[in-house]
Amino acid sequence: MPSTSYLVAVLAIVFTITITLALRAVPFAVLGRLRGSAIVRRLAVWMPVGILAILAVTALHGTITTDPHGTWYALLAVAVTIGVHLAFGRRTILSVGAGTAVYVVLLNTL
Repeated sequence: MPSTSYLVAVLAIVFTITITLALRAVPFAVLGRLRGSAIVRRLAVWMPVGILAILAVTALHGTITTDPHGTWYALLAVAVTIGVHLAFGRRTILSVGAGTAVYVVLLNTL
């Protein structure tokens, strides 16, 4: 027969996992009811753009403060990213990949 402390530890782990899984499922259950909401539709449109903008500003700030020559490379890569994104049907992976490739090539060759 297992000791009492062992059983308490097992039960604590099981309850922790159960609570964690339940908390992770709650947003999906609530989102089903809110799918028709105007706020959720606006968030679905603007949140990805906002997150990418914050990421871009953070990355560019680090580049601009550490390497003055890299500033122009980063700005050119941003322009390529925007151009590819608008020209090829707003495919995020393609545009971010093209911008990253331009930046890496410019940084390593010039």
